[in-house]
Amino acid sequence: MHRAPALVPLLAVLALFPSLAGAAELDGATLSPLWAMPFAGTLLSIALFPLLAPRFWHHHFGKITAVWGLLFLVPFAVTFGTHAAAANAIHALLGEYIPFIALIAALYVVAGGICVRGNLHGTPALNTGILALGTVFASLMGTTGAAMLLIRPLLRANDNRQHVAHVVVFFIFLVANAGGSLTPLGDPPLFLGFLKGVDFFWTMQNIYLETLFLCVSLLVIFYFLDRHYFLNKEEQLPPALDPTPDSPGIRIEGKVNFLLLLAVVCLVLMSGLWKPGIVFDIMGTEVGLQAVVRDVALVAVALLSLLITPTSARAGNEFNWEPILEVAKLFAGIFLTIIPVIAMLKAGTEGAFAGVIRAVSDSQGQPIDSMYFWATGLLSSFLDNAPTYLVFFNTAGGDAATLMTQGATTLAAISAGAVFMGANTYIGNAPNLMVKAIAENRGVRMPSFFGYMLWSGAVLVPLFLVMTFLFFRV
Repeated sequence: MHRAPALVPLLAVLALFPSLAGAAELDGATLSPLWAMPFAGTLLSIALFPLLAPRFWHHHFGKITAVWGLLFLVPFAVTFGTHAAAANAIHALLGEYIPFIALIAALYVVAGGICVRGNLHGTPALNTGILALGTVFASLMGTTGAAMLLIRPLLRANDNRQHVAHVVVFFIFLVANAGGSLTPLGDPPLFLGFLKGVDFFWTMQNIYLETLFLCVSLLVIFYFLDRHYFLNKEEQLPPALDPTPDSPGIRIEGKVNFLLLLAVVCLVLMSGLWKPGIVFDIMGTEVGLQAVVRDVALVAVALLSLLITPTSARAGNEFNWEPILEVAKLFAGIFLTIIPVIAMLKAGTEGAFAGVIRAVSDSQGQPIDSMYFWATGLLSSFLDNAPTYLVFFNTAGGDAATLMTQGATTLAAISAGAVFMGANTYIGNAPNLMVKAIAENRGVRMPSFFGYMLWSGAVLVPLFLVMTFLFFRV
């Protein structure tokens, strides 16, 4: 492996201040649970402010998130030194946040340039069909790409109805989460597993039954629930009040963006398959050349989409930057304040969350698949599901070749928990917040943070319990 120099300005800084070179390892075993308070504060702010002070939150959520970030970073710098604080912040930025937001933003921009013209009538059958189509697309173009492609046509088809929130909630369950479970392109945790050596088609071969059970169950439940609302005499607005009247035909504008979506998929695949052996070392954070090429190219693809997409296509989608800016600001705070939480989890039985780690193994040290499913899933509901996947991947042994064979059922439980249970909360997966923001911009009154959890608790949790007994060792 060759280590290439990082950016020239950064090298100049490191030359002037050599003590800044090299990362400071964060020993999670030495951390008090109090270090998790800024992260908890960030989550509670996301949960409570929209409920208690919605206008204040709408105008100041970025500032509130920044305050929680500083409440972690400043005490951390005082306690462990500025070098440790800078090194860990840069690791979160370069190793996690930039790759995450580059991919999410590229998919948002490219999919936002594909406008489905015309309008269909939002019947239970049509809505179920769109959800099923999006569920299939999610594993091919990622949950973000599929969600951004279909959420606007779905909202237009139903904008003459009184009850639309449930349609968006099930869209989040299926298209923004469960549908991305079959390939590494579908969801970030699976992509990280692919980078660690898990075969590209392994998840498709090993959790397709779990995916089929969950997705078919959700589609059936949704159809009958939507039918219940649809048959209500007061459900539909009079034709004269329909904001987007039904049209006989459907056409697609901005088709060139399908090629750009393919480019995004190829870039993701490239970063997992191409191993040039060149690494940029930035304050101890190793960034491979393939990752740099991928992220720069993703930005280029997004810019190209903005340049070549007809203005009318984005206007037809009512494209704006608010949803992606909300995700960018909130997840910047989440990725920063989650640093000590992940460190404590990685410390295993020596850390503050030792009880969680012990719970996934029996008295002989053998993995309990059902506990891996629930531990990975519940933490992925509130933490970022990508690092949570890695924590339990490593807890289960960390060797992809072994986990794909002898530990196949355990790896399946980890994969299913990380992807499926990202639907439990708005912050479980980035597309959840983006879909919510787009729906609210269109006038849909979405459930609050806890209101959404009532939906997931009533619909998803019973299905997860059934899956536990059907598919995972208890």
